Amino acid sequence: MNESKPKRIKRQYDDAFRRNAVALVESSDRPLSEVAAELGVSHWNLRDWTKGRHRTKSVAAASAPELQRELGRLRRENTRLEARCELLKKACGILAEPSPSASRA
Repeated sequence: MNESKPKRIKRQYDDAFRRNAVALVESSDRPLSEVAAELGVSHWNLRDWTKGRHRTKSVAAASAPELQRELGRLRRENTRLEARCELLKKACGILAEPSPSASRA
């Protein structure tokens, strides 16, 4: 009566495979379980990899001067877009005002 379950074979994946799997999850709009099934891994493993040390660290990998340049570019773009927004608000206000030559009934 003592039927023992067959032992599971523990599969091991190298770091490159794990990093690529995490990158696929992060760049895809598909559910994690679907990506896991496609790769032939457990969705639990893939979930742990995405939460753990195999997560891609694009911001941490960038150097400080690169981040400073990007910050400067984003600030300039933000200033330009804020000015554009203000101009559009003014234009909408002008267009919404009734013209003085409009006939009054």
